Amino acid sequence: MTEEREGRAAFRVKSAEIAVAALFLATGALVMYDSVRLGSTWGDDGPKPGYFPFYIGLIMAVAALVNLARGVMIPPDKNGPFVLTQQLKMVLTVLVPTAIYVGAISQVGIYVSSIVFIAFFMRWLGKFAWWKVAAVSVGTAVALFLVFERWFLVPLPKGPIEAFLGVS
Repeated sequence: MTEEREGRAAFRVKSAEIAVAALFLATGALVMYDSVRLGSTWGDDGPKPGYFPFYIGLIMAVAALVNLARGVMIPPDKNGPFVLTQQLKMVLTVLVPTAIYVGAISQVGIYVSSIVFIAFFMRWLGKFAWWKVAAVSVGTAVALFLVFERWFLVPLPKGPIEAFLGVS
C-alpha cells in the first residue's frame, strides 16, 4: 500500500529516532547530574550514593548519543512513516483520558476517578446503556474498595468525597 492509501504520516522514522534518543540523552544527563550532587566517587567506606547511578546515566547517555547519530544519518529513502495520523489519533484516544485519570487520582481519589474513567470509556467508545455504565463503573469501584481496603488492608488514595462519607 502506498502512503496515500494508508494516510498521512504524523511522524517519520527519522524524527521518532531523534526524539527518543534526545529524551534518553536528557534522562541520562539528569541522572548523571543528580548523581554528582549525591556524590559519585568512591569514598573511604565504599561507593557514595551516586556512584552506580552515575555510571548507569553515563551508559544511557552514550547509548543515546549513538542512537542520535544513527537517527540523524537515516537516508531519505529509509525515512518512512513511523506512525500515521489515524493511528496516532487512536492512540491519543486512549492516552489522553488515561493521563487525565492518573492526574485526577491525587485530586479526587482513585474510586471517584475510576468511576468516571470507566464510565467515560464505556459510554464514549462502547456506547453502552447508562444503566450498564453505572453498574459496571460503580461496581468496579466498590469491588476495588472491598478487595484493597478491607481484604488486603492496603489504603488507596482517597479524595474529598470519601472524607465526607467518613471512609478513611
